[in-house]
Amino acid sequence: MNGPVKAGGRVLVGTCSWTEPTLVRQAAWYPRRSMTAADRLAFYAGRFGVVEADSTYYFPPTADMAANWVAATPEGFRINVKAYSLLTGHPTFPHSLWPDMAGAIPPERRDKRRLYASHLPPEALEEAWERFLHALGPLHEAGRLGAVLLQFPRWFGPKEANREELRRVADRIGAYRGCVELRCGRWLEGDECEATLELLEEVGLAYVCVDEPQGFPAAVPPVVAATADLAVVRLHGRAAAPGHRPSPTAVARLRYLYRLDELREWATAVRELATSASEVHVLFNNCHRDFAVVNAGQMAALLEGREPSPGPGPPPPAYAQLRLAI
Repeated sequence: MNGPVKAGGRVLVGTCSWTEPTLVRQAAWYPRRSMTAADRLAFYAGRFGVVEADSTYYFPPTADMAANWVAATPEGFRINVKAYSLLTGHPTFPHSLWPDMAGAIPPERRDKRRLYASHLPPEALEEAWERFLHALGPLHEAGRLGAVLLQFPRWFGPKEANREELRRVADRIGAYRGCVELRCGRWLEGDECEATLELLEEVGLAYVCVDEPQGFPAAVPPVVAATADLAVVRLHGRAAAPGHRPSPTAVARLRYLYRLDELREWATAVRELATSASEVHVLFNNCHRDFAVVNAGQMAALLEGREPSPGPGPPPPAYAQLRLAI
């Protein structure tokens, strides 16, 4: 079982989805394709210590959904919940809004394909935050809620209005742990890097360390730092050679299997994080077929001091070394 790994703090390894269609339908990782959603989560939780719920980005969760996740997982398991897209400035499907809140959408926006937070009155946005956080209550009460993942878009850059938004978000989530993934690399450039990490530490939000293709505008460098008692690493794959733009589709970007030498680089960084944080979550987002679960198993083996088995598939291209900021 790939559960807690002792390296100073408690390290949990997992993936950014347990229901990704190519994992369920095309890979042989699950013992049966006819498993129920609860059975899949229980099977997954018997092998990894943490998972990310990404469906909540597209449609807000319900308290019943959270309670079902609790019932399917053991004590000590962690579920990180990705914030609803409306709450982090992303385009949102209008039909994903709670039906009784549809009246808050201005008439001129109701037939549009995308809805943004700025289209709603402030009281409606506050209500959306309250409903989203209330739905996570069963996870929090059972000790399963790892953190609320607040992933901001690439146009969310380092300006004062956005720094204030980070402060407001920290206040809104209250007793819940929050982790922030900044998708604009300017937050981590030069002197801005130290200011960004200091801000997150000040408001108690965990910085999400990112591994992604480099060499394109606004790419987030692989800075490794802990700004709270929780540290989070999300590995998106490296499906673009340095100096080239990443693939235009998310599906193609995630089609990347990490090499063992690349995982060893990150295992070293994770051990460093575990000296500064009481809990570290390492999550693989290369969710294509069984790539993420294979790499997660290999990472857990490395952190446990075992030699991992080589994964399937062709070797991916080389990549730059990590830049540590601990």
